[in-house]
Amino acid sequence: ACCPSLPRPLNDSSSSLAPVSGTGPSTVRELAALHAADPETARVALRETLRLIRLREPELAAFASLAEEPPATGEGAKPAEVQGDLAGIAVGVKDIFDTRDLPTAYGAPAIYPPVRARHDAGIVSALRRAGACIVGKTTTPPSPSPPPPPPPNPRAPGRTPGGSSAGSAAAVAAGVIPLAVGTQTGGSVIRPASYCGVVGYKPTFGWLPTGGLKCFSWSLDTVGLFARSVADMRWFAHALTGRACLPESASLPPLVVGVVEDYPWGEPAADARRALERACQALREAGHGVRPLVLPPIAGAAFHAHADVQGWEATTALQWEWCHHRDALSSELRDYLQEARAVSPSGYERAQGVAMQARHALAQWLGVCDVLLTPSAPGEAPEGWGSTGPSTFNRMWTLLGWPCVSVPGLVGDHGAPIGMQLIGRAGADARVLEAAEQLERALGDQGARQGS
Repeated sequence: ACCPSLPRPLNDSSSSLAPVSGTGPSTVRELAALHAADPETARVALRETLRLIRLREPELAAFASLAEEPPATGEGAKPAEVQGDLAGIAVGVKDIFDTRDLPTAYGAPAIYPPVRARHDAGIVSALRRAGACIVGKTTTPPSPSPPPPPPPNPRAPGRTPGGSSAGSAAAVAAGVIPLAVGTQTGGSVIRPASYCGVVGYKPTFGWLPTGGLKCFSWSLDTVGLFARSVADMRWFAHALTGRACLPESASLPPLVVGVVEDYPWGEPAADARRALERACQALREAGHGVRPLVLPPIAGAAFHAHADVQGWEATTALQWEWCHHRDALSSELRDYLQEARAVSPSGYERAQGVAMQARHALAQWLGVCDVLLTPSAPGEAPEGWGSTGPSTFNRMWTLLGWPCVSVPGLVGDHGAPIGMQLIGRAGADARVLEAAEQLERALGDQGARQGS
């Protein structure tokens, strides 16, 4: 979209553009370097991106607002300047982040009339400093709870794109933008990434700033990212976190991947279980070790603790909405907040204590394994828009604050995407991203062998 020669979305030839010139770069990193060397290519690509979004938006419904043409690039950049690791790259930002040049309605314009903020949210400032161009605010429900968002799923027609970062995932999956920003409080990055067949990354808690974000749960809200490939995600993460998220060398030792044998929050669907087995087989064939693991009892306690932490914080964070705009809230959100009000301060403190114990115990439990592998979601995206799907396979890792990456490349019984979730200890984001790239490559090699 931002550059026509970036990877095209699967089964969607209408969402790619003809190359501006030649074959063009194949990654966001290469494209940013091209834009920095020749700023006019950035302006052409951004105009084409907005043209494509406007063309597709009636069917895609992934954006709450769009930038004017031509959109500015960088933090206070002059028109001739296109600089930074994300120079001129088009990015969509979930409409719960404040932006000074685009209206923000937090997904609920009836409660929050769309206005331009007086300053950018922290992540928006980070994007601009890296040279990115915010082309639009992506759609979202008014909180990480239902109702489901409107965008259809570009990779699975008739099925939900997931939530609540639905617009960000759908826009990247449709190919209209190469990168997007979302948030995860339960599973709102990893789950829609799985359902839409794109790469989703939830970093270690605190790695990306939450200032200027409409808070739902301050202990859990985590800024996350979407991209079409792990290589693009690693560059995106490097540009925004300033940390070493890129390969340290061309040759790394084989990974040891732990695979959970059963789950206290419920088993995956049969096709998700088969997809997990395929991923394990692909990793073994690529020379990596796969080790079965059994979750300790503290995992079940931590999974249930997530509900009390989120519930108590959500009722506190949304107290103004509850008191002054209760009738404007969705029935689902009203019911959720009513139920969550039963969480007492002592219950919240106990849940936070469980979370603290689980962080230590599960880090020890993971032992010699580099990363953990699970399905990103219980299975394919549910049909229709009555549900955004369960976040059961994501909540505990969000509570722990551990980094997670959803890797696409597998499908379920109905041909809809099923992502594989790689998880690492807090701060081990570079290792998790490396494992994600290894899994992405292994699945591609496996597919090539089966197709030959």
